[in-house]
Amino acid sequence: MSNTQGDLASLSRFIFRAPSWYSSVAFSLLIAALAGVAAFDSRFVLEDAWQGVFFIGVPTVVASLVTPWLDTRVGGQLTPNRASLLALTCELVVVGVLTAAGVVAVLAPRFGQDFVFDALVAALASIFALRLLVVMAVSRRRLRYAAVPASVQTVAGATLLFVYSGTMRYFEVGGPILRSYLSRPEKAPPELLVVGPEEFLLLALTCGLYAGAVYLFLVVIDRPWRRSMGVSVLDFLRGFIGHIAEGSRELEQFFEQLGEEAVVPVTVLSFRTAAGEKARFVLPMIHPGPMGDIGGGNLPERVASEADGLAFPPHATAGHDFNLVTAREVEDVIDAARRAHRRIEHTAEATPAARETEGEVKLLGQRFGDGALMAATYAPGYADDVEYGVGLSAAAEARNGGLGDVLLADAHNCNNGLDGEDLGHVVPGSRRSFDMIRAAGRLGRGLAASGTDTLRLGVAWDPTDWEPIDGIGPLGVRVAVTEVGDQRAAYVLVDGNNMEPGVRETLLDGLDRVDLAEVMTTDTHVVNTVEATNQVGGAIDVEELVAVVRRLVDEAIEDLEPVEAGMATEHAEVTVFGNDRTETLASHANVMISMGGALAGAFILAVTAVSAIVFFVT
Repeated sequence: MSNTQGDLASLSRFIFRAPSWYSSVAFSLLIAALAGVAAFDSRFVLEDAWQGVFFIGVPTVVASLVTPWLDTRVGGQLTPNRASLLALTCELVVVGVLTAAGVVAVLAPRFGQDFVFDALVAALASIFALRLLVVMAVSRRRLRYAAVPASVQTVAGATLLFVYSGTMRYFEVGGPILRSYLSRPEKAPPELLVVGPEEFLLLALTCGLYAGAVYLFLVVIDRPWRRSMGVSVLDFLRGFIGHIAEGSRELEQFFEQLGEEAVVPVTVLSFRTAAGEKARFVLPMIHPGPMGDIGGGNLPERVASEADGLAFPPHATAGHDFNLVTAREVEDVIDAARRAHRRIEHTAEATPAARETEGEVKLLGQRFGDGALMAATYAPGYADDVEYGVGLSAAAEARNGGLGDVLLADAHNCNNGLDGEDLGHVVPGSRRSFDMIRAAGRLGRGLAASGTDTLRLGVAWDPTDWEPIDGIGPLGVRVAVTEVGDQRAAYVLVDGNNMEPGVRETLLDGLDRVDLAEVMTTDTHVVNTVEATNQVGGAIDVEELVAVVRRLVDEAIEDLEPVEAGMATEHAEVTVFGNDRTETLASHANVMISMGGALAGAFILAVTAVSAIVFFVT
């Protein structure tokens, strides 16, 4: 993850899931009742509360229930939960504006009640603009269609104001029945009797002005996206909000527009006994992102569910450009893993594990037949993803020494989150990339020349009680221990996204029954739905994790038994984000966010100034 991508990812902390629609409605009625007690002055407190519920809460309830129905009729996708949360937000805007206007009227009596109602008109127009912006962003509809569901709350509030202010008395239309329903000032608080037709004319003019400002604002921020990437920022916002707030898959539709075809190796290392498969390492050269279960975000669990034995899906040498665009693409990866598994030729012989160091990088490797398992780490240095090209080059260098297939995993086990100028991305041409390539070459030659002995394997697994919010995914902690001759090597896999600095070393220090070991993470992104950085060891007690790992290593040692092992590689054709597309997307999003706030502020100041002029003129 680059600095730019990190800036974008860090914004996810501001996103939360929308509450259920009935929770939003109940809270809106409570707020309306409290506002009524503060605003009205009748004989009884309960009557004040009821008036607040009626004049403030009813438009919110109407908007909550009617908006999603109208939105779907014009081809939108606004759900009841989102619509209710939006209506509640708008209610808070109205209450806030009226409270501020009331305070001003008390402190400066010359403004009077007319100023409060002018503020109410501005508030009703403002919530129309806010709702129009959200409906156009979420439902991706044109202005003339989005204006229909966006106007519900404003129209409902204006209708109640029209009927109970007695504005109908200014018109010579209708008979007794019509007047009895459209003119009921005797049922309303006396504060509403000063409202006349001019307020509704002002409301219509202000709504038109605000709608034009919203449309112009969206055109301005959308144009750079369309010119450089051929996609709309509104599609991105709709998908991002929909996934976080509702768990929808709309974001994948946006990513499909950006995707590029790619061919990726899928390598499988299988261990079996006479009773069947005991363990399986599966490494598709795909990045498990971008987040949650979108694209390949839940790739490790999906891959693990296909194995007959205990599955170990470590992180591959691939960055965010190799995110799958949709979860459907995972099936192609799984199909390639199945084909590779069918081609495996097993052998009972393996070499002892060996470690190679070059510069910052450390590689732990072991040969099974003519294939080798390798895990690379830069700990205690900070590192994030290793670029696809670097991993391919390192694996090719290892094969030049006489190996067949190479399963090269990025241990992904030490990083400082989004802190610092350099997030540790290992890119082609860097010193770190050449360190890995040279170390892989030496390790490959050493393993190819090393003698073999009978292989024994033991495995253990604990799904743990930790959850994604704690930085641990559903695969928990898994351990595989190999024994060749008198040497034991442990491979520890934690279902998480990188580790806090020092955690790897603490875990390794606790393993005194093995000769060599490495700790890896899957880089699952199910732990990053809300938190941009949620690394292993950040939210949980590291000593508890040490205890889990030590126990599992002991269980794996007790589980040791003779096995046969083999490795094979197949290729999958998938659609990924593509070269530099992640960086381009993140750059555009960050610019939009940083400049969009200033642009929105400029628009708000402009329309507020024009609105003030209109109010004073009329």
